[in-house]
Amino acid sequence: MAALDSLSLFTGLGLSEHKARETLKNTALSAQLREAATQAQQTLGSTIDKATGTLLYGLASRLRDPRRLSFLVSYVATALEYVRSHPLDPINTEDFEQECGVGVMVTPEQIEEAVEATINRHRPQLLEERYRFNMGLLMGEARAVLKWADGRTIKHEVDMQVLHLLGPKTETDLEKKPKVSKARPEEKDRRTAKDLMENGEAADQGLSLMEQLRGEALKFHKPGENYKTPGYVTTPHTMDLLKQHLEITGGQVRTRFPPEPNGILHIGHAKAINFNFGYAKANNGICFLRFDDTNPEKEEAKFFTAICDMVSWLGYTPYKVTYASDYFDQLYAWAVELIHRGQAYVCHQRGEELKGHNSLPSPWRDRPIEESLLLFEAMRKGKFAEGEATLRMKLVMEDGKMDPVAYRVKYTPHHRTGDTWCIYPTYDYTHCLCDSIEHITHSLCTKEFQARRSSYFWLCNALDVYCPVQWEYGRLNLHYAVVSKRKILQLVAACAVRDWDDPRLFTLTALRRRGFPPEAINNFCARVGVTVAQTTMEPHLLEACVRDVLNDTAPRAMAVLEPLQVIITNFPATKSLDIQVPNFPADETKGFHHVPFGPMVFIERTDFKEEPEPGYKRLAWGQPVGLRHTGYVIELQNVFKGPTGCVERLEVTCRQADAGEKPKAFIHWVSQPLTCEIRLYERLFQHKNPEDPAEVPGGFLSDLNPASLQVVEAALVDCSVALAKPFDKFQFERLGYFSVDPDSCQGQLVFNRTVTLKEDPGKV
Repeated sequence: MAALDSLSLFTGLGLSEHKARETLKNTALSAQLREAATQAQQTLGSTIDKATGTLLYGLASRLRDPRRLSFLVSYVATALEYVRSHPLDPINTEDFEQECGVGVMVTPEQIEEAVEATINRHRPQLLEERYRFNMGLLMGEARAVLKWADGRTIKHEVDMQVLHLLGPKTETDLEKKPKVSKARPEEKDRRTAKDLMENGEAADQGLSLMEQLRGEALKFHKPGENYKTPGYVTTPHTMDLLKQHLEITGGQVRTRFPPEPNGILHIGHAKAINFNFGYAKANNGICFLRFDDTNPEKEEAKFFTAICDMVSWLGYTPYKVTYASDYFDQLYAWAVELIHRGQAYVCHQRGEELKGHNSLPSPWRDRPIEESLLLFEAMRKGKFAEGEATLRMKLVMEDGKMDPVAYRVKYTPHHRTGDTWCIYPTYDYTHCLCDSIEHITHSLCTKEFQARRSSYFWLCNALDVYCPVQWEYGRLNLHYAVVSKRKILQLVAACAVRDWDDPRLFTLTALRRRGFPPEAINNFCARVGVTVAQTTMEPHLLEACVRDVLNDTAPRAMAVLEPLQVIITNFPATKSLDIQVPNFPADETKGFHHVPFGPMVFIERTDFKEEPEPGYKRLAWGQPVGLRHTGYVIELQNVFKGPTGCVERLEVTCRQADAGEKPKAFIHWVSQPLTCEIRLYERLFQHKNPEDPAEVPGGFLSDLNPASLQVVEAALVDCSVALAKPFDKFQFERLGYFSVDPDSCQGQLVFNRTVTLKEDPGKV
């Protein structure tokens, strides 16, 4: 795991994967580079761009004395930050040197005093935890006070003062931290998702989403201070444009969620929704829902509707719903201006010639501006066939891709503009300019768009328009899942799933149909954290979040999936009794519901055994059981079997629970029940990474789990749920959490099992 973390860190500094792996083989260099990166991040308070990363690598690889590394990095990082924060001002040498600590002397007495003050702040906890205390915290706090002190000297002083306070390590200090004692089953069931993640199964931030997104948590630039961002490109017009931007926005944080309306949103989009809407909300800003509708061939009205529904379902309200097509006129005018400025040209290379990152330079790259203007107008008027001409921008992107396409010809009617346009802008051209038009302050996108950051800045600056800042974060993926639109369509075509909302998928519509509460999805995103690294999580961590919410919100009911008829021969009344059942046994203030209890009841077939194995506690010969909520205990008298030898019904007698020995178990039951259909779901795929050829050589369609759906057509449920509506949620006692499916109709309820009551220990 440490090697993977270091590999991710080194590639994040700008090293190629090959170079990063070679660096990892050199233990001394790896250690120095990690220390340099950590120190630079602490000093800059932000992510490290490629240029800074290259500089850090040079320092780490050339500096002979590692004791000087931390000291030197502090100065270098501060110098870089100073230059970036004064992009257009002449450098004031005196001010620069003061900021960079030139001439600053840190005495041993100052170090001693700073460390002593830090230890005194944490003294009670230090005395309690002794050497298990996080000593890095002491180091960090002292370092914050003494910015220009040598890190090794501070560490030495911390070690000496801690030793003086606590004395030498004892045998107890040297023992491994004791493991948490195994929880009893009922306690284990109530483990929260936060507990799971703190135990190493996921990275718990310990903060709510709003806390993570507020203030200094992300080290984002403030509105109007775009130029302080690493890698931001400034021009002579930058400061005037930022001033105009602030006059328009009033310094307000502005974000946007920009889905392409060609499919249904999935669990990864939930993180993007929470990030964009959440960051705006946490900082008293606004968030646009902007549809990137520039590809009319793949866009359908149902996707627009579904996306709006899902954003609302997760609890967010857009400041305004906009479309890239709202700005088609302005985007076209800017394209013409780009040609006028010599920064774009009409090209006739075919699509296959443009693919990849090593395509040949266009022979039309240097064609005259007037010629490109005439040809672009001809494209606009429909004088070229699809693929015959494109408008390309004159830049080379980070990944080596040359001259990305800005406009292409498409003779497909647009759902909003009809036949008005036969040329449509690309993502590379549209996205940053729409952000500029809407005065977005923080353009938050997933890591794969990092290679487009240079084109983002280049295009805004080439047109002298306000340039927002693009920030990248890691995608959220799940094991045992596919979320690709193309692959979900293949699953639908193969009848492996019903549609986009099949509860075995991880689209948001599917999760809603299965019964996942939106709060649980939001909590899951918060607990995953707003990490830069791509995250692939286990589904059971999401399910744990679901249990946390449903445990407090899903009222209890009783249902029987495999019914076994039981006749009570000495039923204590001439008619059915009315049993009061708490909706939430742990909190009876949340009310009750009533169910009938008659001489004929139904129990789960698995709650009876003629020949029980050792440890079996439910109904058997000579082993009575209690019926939940009734106050009665039943005892077996007769077993009736059919021609095949299968048990068809039981006869029992009953007594009051307090009239004899307490039974070993209490089981659920139903009487005068409703018949319903119940759908039980398991993982759709058998392997963790169904799209990985190494793990599944036959492709993801060959990895389908044949037991992913089991339909119980004649389950029985108590009549308290008779008026339930689609998406209503219940805990069926001892069975799990269930949600009413939209397939339900009058007199025939259909339930989806959302999650079991506890994680299946058989799952890996």
